[in-house]
Amino acid sequence: MTAYDLFLAPFADFGFMRRALVACLCLGLGSGPIGVFLMLRRMSLMGDAMSHAVLPGAAIGYLVAGSLSLTAMGLGGLIAGLSVALLSGAVSRMTVLQEDASFASFYLASLALGVLIVSLRGSNIDLLHVLFGTILAIDAPALYLIGAITSLTLVILAFIYRPLVAECFDPGFLRAVGGRGPVYHVLFLLLVVLNLVASFQALGTLMAVGLMMLPAAVAQLWSRSLAAMMAISAASAATSGYLGLIASYHLELASGPTIIMTAAVIYAFSILFAPSGLARRFFPRPHLKG
Repeated sequence: MTAYDLFLAPFADFGFMRRALVACLCLGLGSGPIGVFLMLRRMSLMGDAMSHAVLPGAAIGYLVAGSLSLTAMGLGGLIAGLSVALLSGAVSRMTVLQEDASFASFYLASLALGVLIVSLRGSNIDLLHVLFGTILAIDAPALYLIGAITSLTLVILAFIYRPLVAECFDPGFLRAVGGRGPVYHVLFLLLVVLNLVASFQALGTLMAVGLMMLPAAVAQLWSRSLAAMMAISAASAATSGYLGLIASYHLELASGPTIIMTAAVIYAFSILFAPSGLARRFFPRPHLKG
């Protein structure tokens, strides 16, 4: 098997592989930087909870449309995800519950409700599509939606970058200078939910957060500069998508889980060999002697 047959032929020969690759590249560009900010804000597990919170809205959209309509399911998932995020924040501020406990409670209820709604009218195959995604079945309208969400994410991040960074590292300073921290927090949650909706069709609700958090963890191991971390995270997510699709095609594996496992392999490699990894800790370089 030549290098062309191994790395390029699947995309040259099959349109569904090209569409899946473009979707992975777009998801990497949008989800990678969002994952970095989630990690800096110590909201990694909350991102996972919000990915499950999308499910009941997507399930209602599925029932209304009568099929796996990305438009209906995406709109429903967006409404459900934002509702859970805002309700969880409100409950944590009005009760003794911490925000992580509030998110966990809402996401468990949302996951159960979504599975129940799909099971009322759908088949087991439909439920598997909702939970694990169908990246090889992405069509042109789905690509347009994913591309639009990625573009909107990058534009909004460019506008709110500085106050968002300030809120991550020193929210007290942002309040002192009159910054509207809650506004930027809500905008950031909107971007998180939008990117989860974009990932929903490709990776399903159970793994939608995978291309956010694993590349972000890889980036933190390789760099301490925020701009570099965002670039590394996006590149790692896109690389995981490409290599995962190649592996799933040749090994005849499910594409979505293979993409996430590829990201996990890159993460494991980074744990061992990155500048902040185990190899540097256990085998430090000798200091230069004068």
